[in-house]
Amino acid sequence: MRSMIVAYVQTNPIFGNKEQNFKEIKNLIKGRTADLLVLPELFATGYTFISKEEMKSYAEEVNGPTAAFLMKIASKINGLVVGGFAEKERNNFYNSAMLVDKNEVLHVYRKVQMFYKENSWFNPGNKPLKVIEANGMKIGIMICFDWIFPEVARTLSLLGAEIIAHPANLVLPYCQKAMTTRCIENRVFAITANRIGHEKRGEDDFEFTGKSQITSPKGEILSSGPKETSHVDFVAINVMDARNKKINELNDLFKDRRTDLYQL
Repeated sequence: MRSMIVAYVQTNPIFGNKEQNFKEIKNLIKGRTADLLVLPELFATGYTFISKEEMKSYAEEVNGPTAAFLMKIASKINGLVVGGFAEKERNNFYNSAMLVDKNEVLHVYRKVQMFYKENSWFNPGNKPLKVIEANGMKIGIMICFDWIFPEVARTLSLLGAEIIAHPANLVLPYCQKAMTTRCIENRVFAITANRIGHEKRGEDDFEFTGKSQITSPKGEILSSGPKETSHVDFVAINVMDARNKKINELNDLFKDRRTDLYQL
């Protein structure tokens, strides 16, 4: 099997300025190709809404302007793209991420684990976790704070994920180190696409941690972005590395699970 090129874009979005945020991404990836590119959580809008009504004003249906932009990016890189957006479905609103190719939206994931005030802005995700097979890869999606709940990465891995695409707007300092454990315990690749910058709006004042990361099934950090500047990186991986769940000739991470004794 040929190597796959996976990548992230780490951005510094301007709150509410979708066109400028789209432009930053286009400039960062200009002339590059990848099999899979991951963008941050809520990359087009910014994160710090001051009310649910404000969030609603930026939310889109699945086939809105953000989807159209992501499909154009997919065409430019000749691959798949994952990016976060505020999703509108009738009278419900979700912190979501979509997987697209150049022609269509392949999958939409709605964030399961809400962080801080997100429950005031969004409905909790209501769809089962799912893995999509496309372009020779099996891809699962989780968003930001999902990382702290090991059940999310484990469920995606048991469903067959080889790569976990992880759009994020991280403010806590723990995730990047924790992703080495998530990848080791599940033998998967993970692409954490974080943002940088500072967003002070209303009562909240967030500083985002940058350091986007690509992590291997053995917990190796294949790429680590800077803390305070926009950045893009492209890494060659072999997805076959995520299909082997053996720790040694006698131990298999999934076959050795004692589900008869675990309490869930």
